[in-house]
Amino acid sequence: MAMQIGALIPPGVPAEQIMANITTFDHAALVRDLAGRGFDPIELGGDLSLFMPHTFNPESIDKLAALRAEGISYTVHLPLWSVEPSTPLTPVRRGSVEAVTEILEATMPLEPEVYVLHATGALAAEFYNMKISELARSLILRQFQSGARESIRAILERTGLPSRKLAIETIEFPLDLTLELADELNLSICLDTGHVLAGFPGWFDFFEVVEKLLPRLAEVHLHDCMKMPEGVRGYGEDHKPFGHGDLELGRFLDRLAEANFKGPLVFELKIEEAIESLNVVGSLRPDYLERK
Repeated sequence: MAMQIGALIPPGVPAEQIMANITTFDHAALVRDLAGRGFDPIELGGDLSLFMPHTFNPESIDKLAALRAEGISYTVHLPLWSVEPSTPLTPVRRGSVEAVTEILEATMPLEPEVYVLHATGALAAEFYNMKISELARSLILRQFQSGARESIRAILERTGLPSRKLAIETIEFPLDLTLELADELNLSICLDTGHVLAGFPGWFDFFEVVEKLLPRLAEVHLHDCMKMPEGVRGYGEDHKPFGHGDLELGRFLDRLAEANFKGPLVFELKIEEAIESLNVVGSLRPDYLERK
């Protein structure tokens, strides 16, 4: 993924030069560097626009498109920072649709394989974890699901994006409500391996979740995590390189291959962690790296 803090604020840069480094950040140069390290497709992070709006301006998109013409492909993770597309507060929900739509439309010339969306945000997660009765929690989370439904419909209508090009991610929101949204709106799913192991969408057997998601699976976010016991969410335990958690990687890759899954597998890791994890894949399933 192109959201690399070390590339945005390189270590050793003097404080007085940090802003200059940010304002001159070259999105396409980072993508070229990642591709040169063996990664393709590259996931572009819409949240870069929060501090560096120029990363998705027409000039930057033209440079990224030139790389696409050379054979580099993309996915796009739509904005999630400061965005809450599921909130019952209508003005905030409309603003969230605007923020998401802006990045989606800006990147359309790049023909991304899939767009990934957090259908709900931090406020929904707060109520999800609140110490209230289960009846109250269920009623409130249904309200957030309804808000997400309205926002996603608006995004699809405004952009004309085919619904299966939009993948909603397994995040800190009940898995069953996420799947209901996907079924109702004919969306795709992004399976985040670390989130599932961390218990963010609930506590399940990992491979039971895989089977539920496979019919709509369009992308996988890859990172390791300890399998958390029921009732405990693994904040800070996810986004680890392979071998630092409980993901049964070989079995997982075998199941994807068996299902003939050909969608993007995106390391949500720092560059050095992604390279370490790529080496683990090569040691466990060397043939897998040759598949395209």
